[in-house]
Amino acid sequence: MNIKSANFIISNTDVSKCPKEPLPEYAFIGRSNVGKSSLINMLTERKSLAKTSGRPGKTQLINHFKINENWFLVDLPGYGYAKVSKKSRKTFQKYITDYFEKREQLVCAFVLVDIRHEPQKIDLEFMEWLGENGIPFCIVFTKADKLKPKVITQNTSAYITQLLSGAWEEAPHYFITSSAHGSGRQELLDYIDTINHRFFEATNR
Repeated sequence: MNIKSANFIISNTDVSKCPKEPLPEYAFIGRSNVGKSSLINMLTERKSLAKTSGRPGKTQLINHFKINENWFLVDLPGYGYAKVSKKSRKTFQKYITDYFEKREQLVCAFVLVDIRHEPQKIDLEFMEWLGENGIPFCIVFTKADKLKPKVITQNTSAYITQLLSGAWEEAPHYFITSSAHGSGRQELLDYIDTINHRFFEATNR
């Protein structure tokens, strides 16, 4: 897939105000400071489509971007460790939940995980919640440029082993990416493209 256009559409905290177009939608979410905005900018090849910040918890809205006029990329608030008030955190955590439970256009969530760290409880619990609610998702390991290939293999294996030791019968699909080097970009876009084709075939579009 080539990204020909990427346009900001709307930011809000109310799922009912999200775009009504029946287009496939992909949500990107992860712990604060996992490199989500950098990944989105890398995927779309737009330097400032998603706002990056050294301050964790910067994204606190549901942000819709229309890509190639035929699918939506959704930038969701990060969970955990955000430097916002407990009241604010509770509020945007609720509309994250509302989004996943009510958004019919959502076809896949990409859960971002910093590959440098051992499996985090908050990530595992969030993936378990997605699984329990029947929400398709993939794991996107970020910041792979910070590690040597051997360590990347060890860390991803440790993560998958941890998942399979729990309630999972098989591991979710995953990608290894680096926003700095652009690695993993084409694999992610090709995956989205494949799902898009299935979506439009099923809807006769």
